[in-house]
Amino acid sequence: MPARVEFCPRLALITGASGAIGRALTQVLASWQPTLRLSLVDRDAAGLAALCGELGERAQAQVADLADPSVCPSLFSAATAWAGPVDLLVNCAGFMDVRAFAETPWDLGERLLQVDLLSPLRLMQLAVAGMPERGGHIVNISSMAGRVPLRGCAYYGAAKAGLLFASQIAGLELAERRIHVLSVLPGPVRSPLEAAARAQLPKTLLTRRLPTGDPQVLARRILAALIRGGSRLVYPSFYRLADGVPGIAERFTRAFSPPARSQPDPLGPSPTRTALDAKAEEPESRS
Repeated sequence: MPARVEFCPRLALITGASGAIGRALTQVLASWQPTLRLSLVDRDAAGLAALCGELGERAQAQVADLADPSVCPSLFSAATAWAGPVDLLVNCAGFMDVRAFAETPWDLGERLLQVDLLSPLRLMQLAVAGMPERGGHIVNISSMAGRVPLRGCAYYGAAKAGLLFASQIAGLELAERRIHVLSVLPGPVRSPLEAAARAQLPKTLLTRRLPTGDPQVLARRILAALIRGGSRLVYPSFYRLADGVPGIAERFTRAFSPPARSQPDPLGPSPTRTALDAKAEEPESRS
């Protein structure tokens, strides 16, 4: 059995860094290891600049839209030219849009798959190829929407399920190379993205009472999981049952989850879509 990889990264590449979870995780990592260099990626230039301003010279800002996976090699090249090989990749960027499958335009579905699945996979490929001999770590922020079928989340759920399974398979294959892969499955976590997604659902007792986590708490739990070499993290803890026994959760969501509302064309004026597009690829709310 491969030895556990000690968590002592020197250069982290974090996508979705100015969003709620990405920002919290960046701050927690920076506080925990003062020598860690941080190459931070986001579509929100202003938010990224503010975060890098807090961190000073140890942070590098890379403004990019991961809806185009072809930008991924340049992100890695810039990071490695700045501070050497990346030994911690955090795939935290993503977005969701709660919309019935039949009403989802293909360009929106394609964008969801590119941001939430294809770009993370490309970044994983680049990370593995450039990982130093001492090993390293990959963190993929999936979602409980990738474990339990939720109405209105066909593309999002498909992307998150794909990322989860890719993480699990890569973790098995890469252990011998001292590369540790952590899959994170958040339920709802307080953020602008979570609020926008919740606003797309009808107001029911279920949507009002769903346990919702805190990004700082999640960030600290991710760090703890990295230190102990964990391979899977579900947060809030309420959702562990759904992860462990998805059949029960599926029957529950079939019976009680609200139908997705009809949404306006995302190419036309839509306050919800405008809010989502204006926000950087924010780490999923997540679910």
